[in-house]
Amino acid sequence: MVTHPGKGLHGQAVEELGRRIIRGDYPPGSVVDPVRFETELGVSKTVVREAMRVLASKGLLESKQKRGTTIRPRSDWNLLDSDLLRWQGSSAPTDGFLEDLAEVRSIVEPAGARLAAARRTPSDLDAMRQALGAMAAAGTDADAMVEADLAFHRALLDAAHNELLSRMEVVIEAGLRVRDRIVHGARHFSDSIPVHQELLDAVEAGDPDAAVAAVASLLAQASDDLAAVRAGEDHDDAATDTLPKETP
Repeated sequence: MVTHPGKGLHGQAVEELGRRIIRGDYPPGSVVDPVRFETELGVSKTVVREAMRVLASKGLLESKQKRGTTIRPRSDWNLLDSDLLRWQGSSAPTDGFLEDLAEVRSIVEPAGARLAAARRTPSDLDAMRQALGAMAAAGTDADAMVEADLAFHRALLDAAHNELLSRMEVVIEAGLRVRDRIVHGARHFSDSIPVHQELLDAVEAGDPDAAVAAVASLLAQASDDLAAVRAGEDHDDAATDTLPKETP
């Protein structure tokens, strides 16, 4: 069984089966065999049953008499579930998934920045400053940079003091994490600290229009960095395809 650090057998089973479903290993409408899962994962019937119950609660599985347990259509999946978002972005995210996340960010974050500029408190600003400081300290540590970037945007949404808007963190985090993992992992990205500083300055100054403009600049830079990395990956793939094949 593929293990996931920090999770018990039940959590590992949920992770592994969830990733397989999201990846398309089992197409919608197909019948799943719990006994097969027990064998493949090396876990008990109870563990598989509980894992399938969790996945059913996320809209991935459906059990009916005489039909057994089947994979539900994607339209029934709880796509805003934090696990589903993480699973979609953890392996090889599709262009469509990345574009959807970018669009959601372009809708949510400017509105959040506008409200943050009007409602921020000293503690909100401190949280944003600390996150920005962590970004600067991260240097070439991709993992540290990702976590600091997430902390900054989480603090920005929290500064809007809208409970429902703050809950959009799960989508923003998914978009940021998958984008940052690709970009920072490739060591090919623009210095994002100045534009984050510009956003912090606008929020601190209580200037909603400047805050929205800073978010627009930040999102444009993020999009350009991601496009550059993915274009480089496509170029590398094309170059590899043109290499002469070895003679057996």
